[in-house]
Amino acid sequence: MARTVEAMTDEQGNLRLPGSITLAPGQRVLVTILDEGVDPLKLGIALLGEPALSDWDRPEEDEAWAEFQADPRAEP
Repeated sequence: MARTVEAMTDEQGNLRLPGSITLAPGQRVLVTILDEGVDPLKLGIALLGEPALSDWDRPEEDEAWAEFQADPRAEP
């Protein structure tokens, strides 16, 4: 089961997990580095929505929505 935990870096920039987290040797992990000021909750919500929206990332969808993306001030 996947878990998400918040970690910090120490004075030397080494990643420090909370003391209650123990990883098995060879454990696969994903690390997301947040810029200062990024709200982790908002980022998490955005990442959770990505798979649901991935169906829209197709050439057929681009074509279907092209008229709505056009600049109305541009000449035809």
